[in-house]
Amino acid sequence: MKIRRRIAFHLTYQFILYALLIQAIGLFLLFMFLQKTIDDDLRRNFPNGALTSITTEVSMRNGEIKVPSHWINLLKERGMWLQIINKEGNVIYDINSAIVPSLPSSYSVAQLLNIQESGKYEDYSVHSQMDFNLSQTQLFLLGYKNPDLDLLINLFNSYQSNGLVSSSKLSELSTQLMESGRYLQVTDEAGTTVQSAGKSSSFYPNKATLEILEMQQAPANTDRNIAVYRDPHTAKTWMLYSPNAVENIPKQPVVQSLVRAIYWLAIFIFVFSLAVSVWHGYRYGQPLILFVSWFQRLSQGHYDQVLTEKDRRKVFKRNGKLKISYKLYSEVIQTFYHMAEQMAHTEKERKRLENAQEEWMSGISHDLRTPLATIQGYGYMLANQPGQWDQEELQVMGTMIREKGDYMLELITDFSLINQLKHGASLMKVHKLDLEELVRRAVLKYVNDATMSDCDFTYEGTDQALYVQADDNWLQRLMDNLLSNAVKHNPPGITVNVTVGIMNNAPYIKVADNGTGMDEITQQNLFKRYYRGTNTEESTAGSGIGMSIAKAIVDAHGGEIKVRSTLGQGTEILILLPQKHNL
Repeated sequence: MKIRRRIAFHLTYQFILYALLIQAIGLFLLFMFLQKTIDDDLRRNFPNGALTSITTEVSMRNGEIKVPSHWINLLKERGMWLQIINKEGNVIYDINSAIVPSLPSSYSVAQLLNIQESGKYEDYSVHSQMDFNLSQTQLFLLGYKNPDLDLLINLFNSYQSNGLVSSSKLSELSTQLMESGRYLQVTDEAGTTVQSAGKSSSFYPNKATLEILEMQQAPANTDRNIAVYRDPHTAKTWMLYSPNAVENIPKQPVVQSLVRAIYWLAIFIFVFSLAVSVWHGYRYGQPLILFVSWFQRLSQGHYDQVLTEKDRRKVFKRNGKLKISYKLYSEVIQTFYHMAEQMAHTEKERKRLENAQEEWMSGISHDLRTPLATIQGYGYMLANQPGQWDQEELQVMGTMIREKGDYMLELITDFSLINQLKHGASLMKVHKLDLEELVRRAVLKYVNDATMSDCDFTYEGTDQALYVQADDNWLQRLMDNLLSNAVKHNPPGITVNVTVGIMNNAPYIKVADNGTGMDEITQQNLFKRYYRGTNTEESTAGSGIGMSIAKAIVDAHGGEIKVRSTLGQGTEILILLPQKHNL
């Protein structure tokens, strides 16, 4: 779960970074589009569009009007002036008004209406616009020189006669206009062209009324400008068409600043995302390469060399902690270590079991070979010289053959029992039995055995029946193995004490003797199969797997067997059976 959460977190914030990058690029493109749109609109409608932008960007702080500095500089560079007038007609803010000394500091209603109707103040063209966004309604007046209109008025004053171009001066005016690429059109009150001069009339044919107005309000939309002057005395209208010179209008600083900021933000996010991607590629890839090398070593069986010294320096710091690039896979690395240790332990255990099996088979073959050699020798003697042996010698031979056969039968029986014990409780016939009675009878059998007259057996039981759930045949074999083992591996005259009772609310059996005891190594290997220090002289002293059978029987019943012994002081075997309820 931890590694899944960490990987999810890392991939999520990478996704967020790339999403931010895409958004930044999108905003950059959007503001680029907005900047182009605003700049194009300003260029088409300049200077009327400039007044709209100014009113949008003007703000008021603490009752004081603030106009962006780039507009102040632009108006001064172009010889334009700006006045902001409040509802009372007073000028509350102005820019570059000193170029027109006659500009009033306060306007009457008649003056403002005249300016709005004529669009002029003295020889300045004037655009006006109301602004309702400030704390109170304001009127903006923007004045500027119109060279084409000034030229048209000069031409009218110089060449007109009764509202028309004087016939004597028409040729001169036409030549002058053609040199500058201009065209003059004079119309009557009905809008019919009554006179023209300059370029041919094909330069600018008759236009619809709205198209004339478009040329006046958005000159950048056409390839020529128009200046119009109406003679109030004759009602004649002079219209001067001039080639349209593209205005070099600076880009809007506010939008341009936003575009620049988003541009650098997009670059920063891109570089940062690229760096994070490279870092994550190294962070994810380097450990994976290391894991591949680990798998290769595991596949080759080098469980103790999963992490080489070179790999260790890559993964761990000097203080033993994981490096940052590997912390993401800390659980994986720990699992690898644990798995390698388990596999190394399993491999060692497998080799140990193989060695134990070889030793066991070697011991068994040795013990089988010894009695078989004896039986084979006596059989050869009887087969080749049957008449040379008297009755006593034949009896000795028969006894020896029987003993060797009994030993081999016991060994084979023990092998069969071990195989049954591998299946555990599935072959056990468990029922309720009196443990005290079973153990007492097992001891009594050895007490009554005449061959055991040189050994003393004592029994200590309980005052009442001690019931357990067990297989009586297996428990009987358990007692036989323990008692016979005590007799076989101790000198004559020993005392074997058997005790049955309750310890920690669980039944127990204890078999103790005062014999020679065992050393530490023998105690550690006592319950291993075929461990008894076999030699040729003791080949008939037992199969060598009696104690391993005893442990298997106890394990099958869910109990525990322990040994405690001291050299020269005897041995004590303790069997703890599981506590049974409701018996």
